[in-house]
Amino acid sequence: MENAHIKERNRKLGAKIVSELEKRHFEAYFCEKRDEVRDLILKLIPKEDTVSWGGSATLEECGIFDLLKENGYKTIDRAQGKTREESLEISRQALLCGTFLMSANAISEDGQLVNVDGTGNRLAALLYGPKSVIVIAGMNKVVKTAEDALKRARTYAAPVNMQRIALLMARNTPCVTTGSCADCKSPDSICSQILTTRLCSPAKRIKVILVNEELGF
Repeated sequence: MENAHIKERNRKLGAKIVSELEKRHFEAYFCEKRDEVRDLILKLIPKEDTVSWGGSATLEECGIFDLLKENGYKTIDRAQGKTREESLEISRQALLCGTFLMSANAISEDGQLVNVDGTGNRLAALLYGPKSVIVIAGMNKVVKTAEDALKRARTYAAPVNMQRIALLMARNTPCVTTGSCADCKSPDSICSQILTTRLCSPAKRIKVILVNEELGF
């Protein structure tokens, strides 16, 4: 059952974060439900754009992949690679797509994005390449400060994500076994790269959609 008080707090905090993101030159939106996200996505992605994405439970939960297929978008999907080498090559091609979709591991109340990554394909696209990047994040990703955002990304989001990944392929990191970050140097670590995006440059290239739901992890 949804808690009305949490929802109302999120609306007020969401408005503040949208304002803070805009001060940092992001384009920012607040949606009440994931259905609104799908409608907004169709307005934000030009029909002629080639679209790609980084691995994201949030995108799956919002039905974004089905949305792209139903609306006839041309996509670059690394899951189509038959080998790891093919998947990596497709990920490189995605860096020149028109619109790249992803979530964030954490967002601070003052409008900074924090992400960790293994191979770095998400972060590379966020930094440079695609003409437009759309970041979709539930309000559960919001924390007070950039320091809190880094802590969330490393000690919560990454260990939970590793549980998902370990079901798909063998992975040998401490957090797979214990559920707790050990600041490891394992070759299987998904914390190889850590990025704080404090400003959007050029302005409005990165579009952030906050959603008043719990999405992803």
